[in-house]
Amino acid sequence: MKQQSILATGRRKEAVAKVWLFPEGRSHFLVNGKEWDRYFLTATRRHLVREPLEKANLWGKVGVRAKVLGGGISGQAGAVRLGLARAIIEYKNELRGVFKKNKLLTRDPRSKERKKYGQKGARRRFQWTKR
Repeated sequence: MKQQSILATGRRKEAVAKVWLFPEGRSHFLVNGKEWDRYFLTATRRHLVREPLEKANLWGKVGVRAKVLGGGISGQAGAVRLGLARAIIEYKNELRGVFKKNKLLTRDPRSKERKKYGQKGARRRFQWTKR
């Protein structure tokens, strides 16, 4: 018998996270096959990823599996957070108001600005010399 799961997607910068929420069964939290606390090493990123589960009072009660591609570790943490929040809303829709108030369902639109031609970077110019 296959275990029921809820799938949601989260994005942040260049990172994309597919998050599966398992309401019944073992309470595990895996990110790319590793335990979540071994994948996200800093306290800030750990707090960011745990926040939706703590607000929903589901920490240690549900299983979570996430597959994250692209971006850096910080963008990946934000992507997992959004995907997890969306999955929890699918599971318990009455938490939508709490999540909205805590801005857990808002996708952060900030991304890297493109490099312009004739410049060293997006804003950085080449050094100007008088002679």
